[in-house]
Amino acid sequence: MIQQVMTEPGKIEFRQVDIPKPGPDQVLVKIKKIGICGSDIHVYHGTHPYTTYPVTQGHEVSGQITEVGEYVKDLYVGQKVTIEPQVFCGRCHPCLHGKYNLCERLKVMGFQTTGTASEYFAVDASKITPIPEHMTYGEGAMLEPLAVTVHAAKRFPGVKGAKAAVLGCGPIGILLIQTLKAMGADQVLATDISSMRLDLARRMGADYIVNTKEQDFAQALLEAFGPDKADVIYECAGSDITMDQAIQNARKGSSIILVAVFGKRASVDLAKLNDSELDLNTSMMYRHEDYVDAIRFVDEGKIQLKPLQTAHFAFADYQAAYEYIDGHREETMKVIIDVDETEE
Repeated sequence: MIQQVMTEPGKIEFRQVDIPKPGPDQVLVKIKKIGICGSDIHVYHGTHPYTTYPVTQGHEVSGQITEVGEYVKDLYVGQKVTIEPQVFCGRCHPCLHGKYNLCERLKVMGFQTTGTASEYFAVDASKITPIPEHMTYGEGAMLEPLAVTVHAAKRFPGVKGAKAAVLGCGPIGILLIQTLKAMGADQVLATDISSMRLDLARRMGADYIVNTKEQDFAQALLEAFGPDKADVIYECAGSDITMDQAIQNARKGSSIILVAVFGKRASVDLAKLNDSELDLNTSMMYRHEDYVDAIRFVDEGKIQLKPLQTAHFAFADYQAAYEYIDGHREETMKVIIDVDETEE
C-alpha cells in the first residue's frame, strides 16, 4: 500500500509499505478521506512544537472496516467509521479520572505517532467510532474538528439560553457557532476580519456578525446584546488582539473559553481579568462522548459540514493541497484529501 510521509517541513514523499495485519483487539480500516487542519499546517511549516520528522500525518479521518481482529465485538467488515486519534496511557491521574484527553503522556496520531495517511490503517477497536451509513465519508472526516467544538462548548455549563460571542471564524469558529446553536444558545455573535468567513458564519447560524477591521468590537457587543453583554466569549483566533478584546469587553463575572492554540506565548492583561473576576477556562481536544454528540447533531440536521469543505485533492496531490491552502488562506475553510476518490 502507499503511505504518506512528511520527511521534513514542506516535503512530502510516498512510500510503498506492507498492508498492516490487525491484532486480535484491532481492526483494519480502508482510509477514505482525511481532513487537513491548522495543526497539520504548522507541521508542514515546521512550526509545530511537539512534532518531529519524519511523520505520517492524518488525524481527521473516515474509512471503512475491511478486517476485524478475533477479539473484537460489535464492529463488522464494511462498517463506516471514524478514528479517534488520541493515544493515552490509561494510568496517569487524568486518565484514571476519565480525562484521558489530558493524559500526561498523550500522543496524537499524525503528530507524535503514526497517522492515518495511508491506504489502510490498523488501529485498536477502542478508538473506532461508527458513523451512520447515510453520512458521507467527507462528513465523517470532519467529525474530529466538530468534536473539538462540542467539547469546547461544554466547557461553559450554561450554554442553553446563553448569549455567546465567538471570536474568529476559521473552521473551528464556524463549527462552534453551529454547535452552540445546536446546544440551545439563544444568540451568537461572531467576529473576524474576513468578509467571506463572516458571510459563512451568518449562513451557518450566527445572529450577528462583526468585521472588527471596520467596526469596534465593544460597540458591536453592546448593540447586539445590550449592557449585559455576552454570558460567554469563546476565543477561536489564537491572537493577542482577540484575547484582549475578550478580556476588556467581557461582562464582569462572566466566562471566557480559550479554544484556539496560541503559536507563541500570549500577552494577557491579568489585572483586568482579576478586576472583573472573569472565569478564564480552556479546552483541550475531546472525549468519546463529544464524538457521540457531534454525530447526533449532524444526524439531526442541526450542524452542516459540507458547506465548510472548500476543496478536495487526490492522495497523490497531498503537497499540492498544502500549497493551495498557503495561496488561498482567506478563502479556505476545510481541505479534504481523497485517499479513495471513488467515494463521496
